[in-house]
Formats: sequence, structure tokens, C-alpha cells
Amino acid sequence: MTSTDVAMAETRNRVFAKLPFRTGTTSSAIWQGFAGSVMLLLGSLGVGWLASSSVLIRTPLFILARTTPAAVICATVLLCLGALLMFRAWLRLSQHLSGWNDDAGPVLRKALILWVAPMMLTLPLFSRDAYAYIGQGRLMQQDLDPYTNGISALNNYFLLGPDTLWTEAPTPYGPLWLWLEHLAVLIPANSPEIALIPFRLASLAGVVLLAIYVPKLAARHGFNPHRALWLAVLNPVTLMNFIASVHNDSLMMGLVVAGLYYASTKRAVVGILFVTASIAIKPITLIALPFVGLLWAGSRAGWVRKFALWAATLGISMAVMGAMGAVNGLGFGWLAALQTPGTIWHWYAPVGIGSVSLGSLVDWLGGDGTPIADGIQKVAQVISILIVMALAFVKIRLGPSGGLGADLPEPQRYSHAVMRRMAWAFTAVVLLAPMIQPWYVVWLLAFFATTGIKDGWPLRTVFYLSAFFILIALTDQLSVFPWISMEVVRSIAVVVAVMGLLYLTLWDKKTSELFKRNKPDQHAFAVKS
Repeated sequence: MTSTDVAMAETRNRVFAKLPFRTGTTSSAIWQGFAGSVMLLLGSLGVGWLASSSVLIRTPLFILARTTPAAVICATVLLCLGALLMFRAWLRLSQHLSGWNDDAGPVLRKALILWVAPMMLTLPLFSRDAYAYIGQGRLMQQDLDPYTNGISALNNYFLLGPDTLWTEAPTPYGPLWLWLEHLAVLIPANSPEIALIPFRLASLAGVVLLAIYVPKLAARHGFNPHRALWLAVLNPVTLMNFIASVHNDSLMMGLVVAGLYYASTKRAVVGILFVTASIAIKPITLIALPFVGLLWAGSRAGWVRKFALWAATLGISMAVMGAMGAVNGLGFGWLAALQTPGTIWHWYAPVGIGSVSLGSLVDWLGGDGTPIADGIQKVAQVISILIVMALAFVKIRLGPSGGLGADLPEPQRYSHAVMRRMAWAFTAVVLLAPMIQPWYVVWLLAFFATTGIKDGWPLRTVFYLSAFFILIALTDQLSVFPWISMEVVRSIAVVVAVMGLLYLTLWDKKTSELFKRNKPDQHAFAVKS
């Protein structure tokens, strides 16, 4: 080695010594994720969603970032690279923390704080639902029923920036979320971005609740709580869809998981109240109620006790919902609005692509394919309801260990079995819907993480699904002005995202091994004391 090589090595070591992390360590993975989150923030300046009434859209920085083709392309690339870097950081954390001992807890909490902080400042990414929340709040402000009126009932509604899906559609949300929407539009502001603050805080609160109760439930079921936290909460798909997209699903999920924890620990009424609060955000979590009733009844309950406590569970929940409806004057209007999201379909949703393809074929043959497509979707919905009912009503039989890899008391094994069934119930509802939004997958991830996702093919399935829905997010909803070619921007996003994901899964020496077949890691099942 020459003196020049020695000098360069010393210089490099001095530079790395001044960094807040060491490469190839847990700390480096945390800071990689932070850098990725910052890149998402910077990318959002160019392709994040802004309402046309926003004062930001007329400032020099945003004019440059959003009207110049080169700047928009740079923002798109930054967005893609940021998401990919977060995905890699998440994967690397699992390798550095593979033992999942108690030292992992503070590390994961630090990572969560650093990864979430920049996202709290992004323009809404991958979805315009946050602006629809503002429009629905305006409906409440003007004493218009959001369960019968779309946002188009407002004057100049298009200035608010909502997706056209919401212009005629009634809201599918519950009374608690409507109150928050109403509160948001009462905040004095000259820009819609100020009205987004309550929704951002609600999304953050949901993630905090998940960070508290997902590990608690996993530990109760005999699974490592730190691994569950990493798997369900730090997953970039979770953070991108809950924080960066400002979705109310975050608070919905945080409340329902908290409620399930209390119901599992024999505090049934508290659990019911939490789950009801979740229903009052987004009524889809009605699916959880029969399983809360099963937890309340206990493992040795007969049919009389089960039906009595199912009735009590439903009665308490609907009494609270009825009281909310009486206060806001909208009653149970949210029941009729439950069908709102079913008006669109996705190409990767089996029922969506199947029904629309068959309908299109009938159209091509000269018939009317719309009733065919609608009929298939309704049949799939009925099947999903029947599956939920079967999972709730068929008797649960416990094995000697509940399949947990640990000897647990019967109440905990029963809790695991009930919640596993509930996870499959939500899975049936999601898979048999014509539309599968990326954040729907986060619902399933949280439920399955609390009931155990083994290493091997189950964990690899999570990795591949995470990669797929990151790709969907990055290439779907980008905000680009009409005079800039959306085809060009989306093509660049597709190329960068696909090549980046291929690199991580096939060629990265560190992360590619996670996508290969390996032996299960028993640390996944151990609860560290």
C-alpha cells in the first residue's frame, strides 16, 4: 500500500468518524430511513398534492418545483429514491435486530420518530383524500348532509383539490371523523394546508396507538413485540399511506387495535368503546364487533352466553353511535354510505379485474356488460359477508399450544385464535372487493402481526407485498400540471421504482438474501423478558 492509499484511508476514516452513524450498523439503517423520508418531503414539493386555492402554489419555490419539467422529473426521482431507501432501511433493521431482544425497543422507537418527522411536513402524497376531508367539513359547516351530498354541492368545490371521485359521492365516514372535518374548516386560514393540520395529527395519533398496542397484543399471543412493531408499524407502506398520505385509516386502525387489546384482557366494555370510536371514524371496523363479543364471552362460553354478549356488544356500540348521530343530527346515515368506495375498481384486485373484464367481453359481444360486472361484485360481497359470519360462528377449537411455539394460558391462546379469525375475516372483505387500496393491506398487516407472521414464506410474502404496494403508490397518483406530460413522468417513476426494487430483491448483497428461502427464525416466537 502506497503512502497515498494510507492517507486516503485515514481521511476516509476521519470523515466517517464525524458521521452520526457507522455504515453497516443499526444506526446507519435508521439514518438511511431518515434520509429517505427527507427525500419524500423534497419530492412532495414537486409532485405532492396542492389545492388550486393554496397560497403555496403561487410562491416562487413551488412555481419552480411544479411548473418546470426538469424540476418535476427531479422531484419524481427523489420521491422514488426516498421510498426505496426507506424500504431498504426497514429491511436492514430486521437484519441488525434479528435477535429481537429488549435492546431493539429503543432502537425501533428512535427509527419511528426519525422516519415520521419529515413525513409530517410533506404535501399529501399518493392520495387526495385529505382535501376531500376539507370538502366534507365544508358541507357540515353549511348544514348540508354529507351522507346524501357530494362535495360538488359546494360553490367552487374544485378549488379545494379533491379527487373527482368525491365530487358526487357521499362520505363513507363516521360521525367522529365528520366532527374532526368540521373542526378543521373552522380554523382561520388562508390556505387549505392549515386545515390539514388536524388530519395530520389524527394520522400521527393512529400510528402512536399502533406503536403502543401492536406490540402489546403480539406479546400477549406469545410473539416478539419488537418484531411486530417493526413488521407492522415501521413498514414503509404503513408510514407512506398513514402519514404521508394523511389517511384517516391510521386513526381507525389505532383505535380498533387498542380496543382489541382491552377486549382481550377482560376489559370488554373499554374495548367496545375503542372499537366503536374506530367505527365512528370509518365503519368498516364493524367487522371487528362479533370477534370482540367472542373475546368477552371467553373460550368456554356456550351459545346462550355468546349470543347474549354479541347482543350486548352490538347494543353498547350502536347506542354510542346513535348518541353521536343524535348530536350531529345525521342519525345512522353512515350505514347507507358504506357502499361509497365500491364505485371504482383496481386492475390488481381479482374481483375488480375479473368483473370488469367479463363485463367488457359482454359489451364486445353486443350485450350490456354493466349488470354482469355489478352482479359479480355483489356476489363477491355476499360471499365475503358469509365468510365473516362463518369465522365468527364456527366453534373455535384450541390445540395444546395454540400453534404459538410457546406454552400460554388458555385465555391467551383463545385470544390469539379469535383475532386470527378476525384477521382472515378482514382479508376476505379486502380480497373480495373490486378495489384494494394500498392502505387496506396495512389493515391486514397489523392484524396478522399481532397474531404472528412466521419467518420463511409468510415473511417473504410481506416483503413482496410491501414492494408491490410501494410501486403502486409511486406510480399511481402524482400531481402534475397538464402541460407537463404525465406519461413521461409516470414512465420515469415506473423505471426508477422497478429498477430500484429489482436491485433490492436480486442484486443488493445485503437485502437480496431476505427474499431467498431460509430457515425460520425462532426469535419471532419468543417473548423477551
